[in-house]
Amino acid sequence: MAVEESDISKKFSLKRILIPVLIGLGVATWLLVSNLTEVRFVAAPEGDYVWVDHNKNGEVDAHDVNEFVLRDNSSEAVTYNRLTYQDILAQINWTWYSTFWMLIALLMVVFRDLGYMYRIRVLTDKQLSWRQSFDVIMLWEFASAITPSVVGGAGVAVFIVNREGVSMGKSTALVLVTALMDELFYLLMVPLVILMVSTDNLFVLQDEQAFFGMTLNTEGIFWMGYGFLFLLTSIIVLGVFYKPQGFKQVLSQLFRLRFLKKWRAKAEKTGDEMIITSKALKGKSLLFWIKIFGATFFSWTARFWVVNFIILAFTSTTLGENLMIYARQLIMWVIMLISPTPGSSGVAEVAFSGFLGNFIPVGFAAALAILWRLMSYYPYLFVGAIILPRWLKRTANRKKAATPVQEVQAEQG
Repeated sequence: MAVEESDISKKFSLKRILIPVLIGLGVATWLLVSNLTEVRFVAAPEGDYVWVDHNKNGEVDAHDVNEFVLRDNSSEAVTYNRLTYQDILAQINWTWYSTFWMLIALLMVVFRDLGYMYRIRVLTDKQLSWRQSFDVIMLWEFASAITPSVVGGAGVAVFIVNREGVSMGKSTALVLVTALMDELFYLLMVPLVILMVSTDNLFVLQDEQAFFGMTLNTEGIFWMGYGFLFLLTSIIVLGVFYKPQGFKQVLSQLFRLRFLKKWRAKAEKTGDEMIITSKALKGKSLLFWIKIFGATFFSWTARFWVVNFIILAFTSTTLGENLMIYARQLIMWVIMLISPTPGSSGVAEVAFSGFLGNFIPVGFAAALAILWRLMSYYPYLFVGAIILPRWLKRTANRKKAATPVQEVQAEQG
């Protein structure tokens, strides 16, 4: 069912905004407290401690105090120093170098949104002004930030675009095409980046989760998610560019099955959306597709580079390490995509520390995870909440567009 105007105040309520904020701040506080009480042992010449492999696992466990003992002066083993969070803080110096890279990180956030705004202007044939495009993108990101990642905010996005005066059919097509471009970018970048980096150190988290009766580790979850995105993208391409009517008929027949009947109306609506999108995109030039995919590439690259530049503000990384940081973010994105929390709150902070911790000064993973979310997530919550009332008032008297079914019937007639 499409989003109605009466639903918006409920979907964008203060409660919906506070939930991800509280989850995110709660997890961030837990990570910071863990770091503050954490002791690490770092290899250093003429250190005070030596490793004794107390748990007999053959690995240096830098967090386990039982793994290290004061060294004997006659020992020739690798030595370590014991570091607390206060010791680590004392080693960090904020320089002009740090300021430069933090400003570049902020610039990436701006570039990300400019790319999205340009894309939506191309998709609407410049029907939306830059001001309207800004409002749409901010509210779209706002909706995504307060919606569980696994659910998504496509229905709200269609409402937002439609309320700006874009027909319902064109709004539906626009949202579907943006999803297609986002997924296509991801599907193409994953194999490309994996070819450039070693996969040996790509899947660093070993947490296991149960899915449909199967227990999968991080690598298994990633490839399952990648396979799902590939299947979804293939279905959209087939439905939109080749057989939209046939796609609707298959869906209609499939959802006649007894255990699927209650979703039949939604399935038929999806079929109508495929037909609308197919008609809206028929005859689009190669330049059109180059523009929207180029804008997608630009936006997503800027989105991921925010993390690279935040890390560069505090430590030096090689080209190879930056590629690995980028590659691990691709893995993180799938983990965040299946998160049940609004905007991946909590999950994102933990994933950041787990996947990127070894590229960050010891003990600073939690602090940089919070900094990353302060730049790339929380602003959309607050900007969206600020512009929503004014936007609702500004767009209140716009003419309502026809329904998707009416548009299909009109075009077929």
